[in-house]
Amino acid sequence: MDGENSALAGLDREREKLPPIYTGSAPAGLGRGAKQPFPSLNTFISTLSQRRDAVGRGLVGGVTGTLSGTLGFRHGRELPPICSDVRQKHRFSIDTLPPEVKAPFPCDPVIPLRTKTTKEFQEDMERAVQSGDWREVREFYLTTFNSFIEINAAFKREANGSFNTIDDSGVNGKFVSAVYDALLGTPQDIQKSVLKGIINSLLREWKGPRTKDDLRAYFILVQNPQYSTTSTYVIYAHLLRQIAALSEADHHFLVHWLKKMSARRFRQLVERLLQFISTRLFPAEPDELPPLAKCSWWIPSATKVLSLFNAANSVSSPPIMPFTDFYNITLEHIDFMEEYRTWQNYGNSNRFSFCQFPFILSTAVKKAIIQKDSEQQMISQARQSLVSKVSRRQRVDMNLLFLNIKVRRAQLLSDSLDELTRKRCDLKKKLRVTFVGEAGLDMGGLTKEWFLLLVRQIFHTDYGMFSYMKDSRCHWFSSWKCDNYSEFQLVGTLMGLAVYNSIALDIHFPLYCYRKLLTPPTVPCDQNALVGMATATLDDLQQIMPELAHGLAELLSYEGNVEDDFYLTFQVFQEEMGVVKSYNLKPGGDKIPVTKQNRKEYVQLYVDFLLNKSIYKQFAAFYHGFHSVCASDALMLLRPEEVEMLVCGSPELDMSALQRAAQYEGFSKTDATVRCFWDVVLSFPLELQKKLLHFATGSDRVPVGGMADLNFKISKIDVSTDWLPISHTCFNQICLPPYRTRKELKHKLTIAISNAEGFGLE
Repeated sequence: MDGENSALAGLDREREKLPPIYTGSAPAGLGRGAKQPFPSLNTFISTLSQRRDAVGRGLVGGVTGTLSGTLGFRHGRELPPICSDVRQKHRFSIDTLPPEVKAPFPCDPVIPLRTKTTKEFQEDMERAVQSGDWREVREFYLTTFNSFIEINAAFKREANGSFNTIDDSGVNGKFVSAVYDALLGTPQDIQKSVLKGIINSLLREWKGPRTKDDLRAYFILVQNPQYSTTSTYVIYAHLLRQIAALSEADHHFLVHWLKKMSARRFRQLVERLLQFISTRLFPAEPDELPPLAKCSWWIPSATKVLSLFNAANSVSSPPIMPFTDFYNITLEHIDFMEEYRTWQNYGNSNRFSFCQFPFILSTAVKKAIIQKDSEQQMISQARQSLVSKVSRRQRVDMNLLFLNIKVRRAQLLSDSLDELTRKRCDLKKKLRVTFVGEAGLDMGGLTKEWFLLLVRQIFHTDYGMFSYMKDSRCHWFSSWKCDNYSEFQLVGTLMGLAVYNSIALDIHFPLYCYRKLLTPPTVPCDQNALVGMATATLDDLQQIMPELAHGLAELLSYEGNVEDDFYLTFQVFQEEMGVVKSYNLKPGGDKIPVTKQNRKEYVQLYVDFLLNKSIYKQFAAFYHGFHSVCASDALMLLRPEEVEMLVCGSPELDMSALQRAAQYEGFSKTDATVRCFWDVVLSFPLELQKKLLHFATGSDRVPVGGMADLNFKISKIDVSTDWLPISHTCFNQICLPPYRTRKELKHKLTIAISNAEGFGLE
């Protein structure tokens, strides 16, 4: 194996002596119009003949634009986050691909017939293991991996069938799995022969554009389990580079073939790519990999190929694996702000940045980028204010560095609205809250109390701004019309301030709300441009109004006479403040009956009306309020789910992590009461654990940074054990009397957290 690495390293050295013949635009998967030197492996033998040089140069134009369609990337500073709606907009249909992509390449070589089946191969393996005679197995592996033609001969279901479709790769996946599952159990010389064959395959002369059989070979080779060790990383890197340099149409096929893999195999390949990136960034031994300066293309290549898997995962319904499993936690230890600045400032140059592929960055990294970006804007504003004061020889007040909010408890909502409206230019400064007539310096507790009280008041059903949907257990915007929507802007501003000040809010919007919030991800320059008009589907309505969504789904599948049995028109009725009003879904809608032929249009217009048009002014004010605080290019890195996590925290609870991070006042972690407390809490079912967290912090969700960010404290109160535990939600604190028994503590704690509204701030 070392011999193959030495050979490839030697080829690398030879390549460095050659003039760059492959320095055109990088695949558009780099994002933001970036260009990246991306030499092809066949340039290693470019000096062998002038003809090969010409072929290599001819490939440059074919690589430009790779990934941009399939993955939803686009050029320019307005790069959107990779999300399903963007990707859907740019997805190909096989019917729209050019004929030369759909048709077999005219000079495809004839593939030799190989008829070994999965059962026959497994029988060969069993005989070899029992007898120790590996000759037949060795011959199979040696032949199969020696060229792309032989790979297709072994694994293609019909040797010379075209299979030019996204629906079927034509590969015998069961046979591929059997061959690879057995490979690591074969003698070392067989494993080395496979690697030698792969090297030969990758170094073979490129004969014009890639064919679908070449694409199948890449699809099969990337599944090889041998790439899990650093000794094979040089070969793996060259394979990834060639896959990343394929055409946009080829990537389209690969994405759809990848999504049909088994979940187990798919996850293995994703984890292997993530490990490859992590190891290249932080090798265990400095000399186990080539110097980073000489293989700077490794990480961009791997990240682009990983983005194909991310795209395949996103277009699968349901996704093959959670989007969070694409996070590379190692990237939390790099200078991600430098990555962000590179993305912002050098988007049209040859600088690679992980921000071009935001799916790989964890929510914690994205939150840190947003906060640091906002802090830099805040510091800039504060500096301007100080310079202005000094230049006018005015007294410098350090309050200029803060967003100071002064409110009366009795007039909390109106005072908050007035303060935020009047101090609109200071929203990016650090928040500091004062309750009029109350002594106390805001060290974080008053700020959190202000958020908690405002959220309780604004989202109370009697207030009327938001409707609580019992079936979906979420809030949605009321459609009532008024002259002033400033209170909706206040809610958006509150959400933005909560993100900036790392406070999780106890609000429950559906995921579709956050998708609207990122439509578009940055505020348009045109003041009249529409905002929040995300494409709405029946699945989105299901999140909010499941009963209505079910009724509309039944309408779509109804077999009878739709017009006579339902008697609907393109007109809908809506109750607003006790008054029923009618709205036409399209001009003259009240006179257009809903029929079997137009019912899909009716459902689409109805859903769009409910989720977009009927609440447009309310949501537009909400959108502008949020972006008045969080306006940043960094928002383009976020998925809707990640925005929800930034605003509300994560629903994933780990009470053991909370125990490790807990602080104590009056107790030590070895005291009997403390030990009983954690014994009880860890034995609680999830629902009671959530109630406990809500009781202590005001929210049943965890900050993006994890339990450690809660600053959770258990304090001792010297009172009779007849007292229930009490909480100070604005300080994330529970106060316990010294209970005598575990049973007594469990009983009292259960009563307290089950009636959390009666405690805490009150």
